[in-house]
Amino acid sequence: MNSLTVISDLSPEAMAYISGSKSDNTKRSYRSDFAHFTAYCLQHDAEPLPASLKTIIDYLTDLANIAKVSTITRRATAISQAHQSKGYQSPTQSLPVRALLSGIRKAKGTAQKGKSALLTHDIRAMVNALPTGLKGQRDRAILLLGFAGAFRRSEIVSLVVEDLTFSRDGITVLLRRSKTDQEGKSRKIGVPYGSNPDTCPVRAIQDWLEASNVTDGILFQSINKGGRLLGNPLNDKEVARIVKHAAELAGLNPDDYAGHSLRAGHATASAMAGVEERIIMKQTGHRSVNMVRKYIRDGSLFRENSASHLGL
Repeated sequence: MNSLTVISDLSPEAMAYISGSKSDNTKRSYRSDFAHFTAYCLQHDAEPLPASLKTIIDYLTDLANIAKVSTITRRATAISQAHQSKGYQSPTQSLPVRALLSGIRKAKGTAQKGKSALLTHDIRAMVNALPTGLKGQRDRAILLLGFAGAFRRSEIVSLVVEDLTFSRDGITVLLRRSKTDQEGKSRKIGVPYGSNPDTCPVRAIQDWLEASNVTDGILFQSINKGGRLLGNPLNDKEVARIVKHAAELAGLNPDDYAGHSLRAGHATASAMAGVEERIIMKQTGHRSVNMVRKYIRDGSLFRENSASHLGL
């Protein structure tokens, strides 16, 4: 019995579990990237599934002329996942394709300019620039909680009121599921009171709950132009729009920032303050020290700089 027969013989329950092994965002990304490959195949009269080795190589070579290394790598992964999900051997694992991808990375370079990290003074300026009213209070709470908790934007929009426990120390946030916790083991994150009432994440959440009259269910809800709560959760992309809008109001370049700037900013600002990497990782939930150390290096560029001792 070959792998295709095994796949076709699986029960609906088994298929549901297999499908659930990937997050919704990951599956959407795979579908979008494979759709791009499928469109290429239609234009070149080629079969996308299973794809020939020549088709894969031609596609990735053409893509190298217009796309970033990260995009090329992501689309190669989508092609691989599409083949494996149907029981085909992934053509992207072949030696010629791996050599091609390696050559593309060397030729184009892998250094990427990511969005800038938001530091404490940026956050302070942004929340002070937000307008009054219900939407302003919601966005203020999102910025401060996202920054203090080092949350991903998907984590922010998935929070419900029942996930929050208030105490005299601050808020304990129960993160039921995250990008690195697809099995839903959950973890708790402590968000302490801030020293400044204007930028305290705990007070910002309390103010939001009081103003919105939200007592259970979705924590951060959509608001219409009339200022009325709609009861539905924000899309995770809305967090990026909130960050950009607040940055623009504060006189920053909105193009430099996105939803990830809150999380990156927490790690960078903590590193600048001399916080140990294990403590930063406890808050961010990073499993690998490599990404956290990148933030630590960025945060230490001026704190630990030999040029500052030159007497210039």
